[in-house]
Amino acid sequence: MNNEETIYSTPEASPADKNLRLDKFLAQNLPDFSRSQLQRLIAEGNVLQDDIVISDNAYKVKTGDVFQISVPPAAEAEPPAEDIPLNIVYEDEDLLVVNKPAGMTVHPAAGVSRGTLVNALLYHCRNSLSGIGGIKRPGIVHRIDRETSGLLVVAKNDAAHRFLSEQFAEHSIERTYLAVVYGVLQPLNGRIEGNIGRSPADRKKMAVVQNGGKFAATNYKTLQIFKKAASLVQCNLETGRTHQIRVHLTSVGNPLIGDSVYVKNRKTAVSLPSELKKYVNDFPRQALHAKSLGFIHPRTKNFMQFDSELPEDMKELLERLIQSS
Repeated sequence: MNNEETIYSTPEASPADKNLRLDKFLAQNLPDFSRSQLQRLIAEGNVLQDDIVISDNAYKVKTGDVFQISVPPAAEAEPPAEDIPLNIVYEDEDLLVVNKPAGMTVHPAAGVSRGTLVNALLYHCRNSLSGIGGIKRPGIVHRIDRETSGLLVVAKNDAAHRFLSEQFAEHSIERTYLAVVYGVLQPLNGRIEGNIGRSPADRKKMAVVQNGGKFAATNYKTLQIFKKAASLVQCNLETGRTHQIRVHLTSVGNPLIGDSVYVKNRKTAVSLPSELKKYVNDFPRQALHAKSLGFIHPRTKNFMQFDSELPEDMKELLERLIQSS
């Protein structure tokens, strides 16, 4: 039995594909799947356009869109509800904002059927869900990586899900991240541009590519420098591509401390005390936190903004670096 998730990518949507329904576009480009299979994958949150979950079969395809489809192995029809503690920052009848801990996967996938944010939300929301795509489940509008901590907004009904998804598609959502990186960015404050697509050397990774990919821009500001060995950097996304911050910072020579995918056997460029150097190089997850999130509420149309503190592991990392400076 195959227990591995399979990832498919569509070609870039052409002008002739503009305004096609998503399920029809996928059916045209993935002939091995029936349209009903594709509709189920869409409804279950397994289709992404960059890092945005597209769970509406009627989504209108735009020129240049590229979709990633995750096909999980055979599993339970619906993820089970689990009583997992959640840090709920805000909740009303339409949505909730969650401060996700590092180490929690957002959505069930291959080999991860329990312990995810979706499992926890199914238990927490219970009867307050009116249905996403005809099924009572939380509407995952966007994802952050398993090892990234911080804020996510989740829809409780179809109307909220559509409204929030449109804001993400238009890149009008305000998202601020804090990152601890190796070295010091030059210049200290600026903007990183570079199309992001699948790495030609490793299809499991994303990379800044010369041909193809999708335009991506990250604004950054250096907040603190630690002996030129590491820096605390604030990042604001103009676009929302998969692994955008991790890829952009790696592309300019300042990868995230603890990033096991984009940093291999990395050592600090400037000497630190040996104990601290080992601690930094062995940091167990990418030092990235989704600190703030701002969006227009789907019902009230008021702009709402939320902020979260750094988690304890990143606080300790910074405290140790400060003490060495």
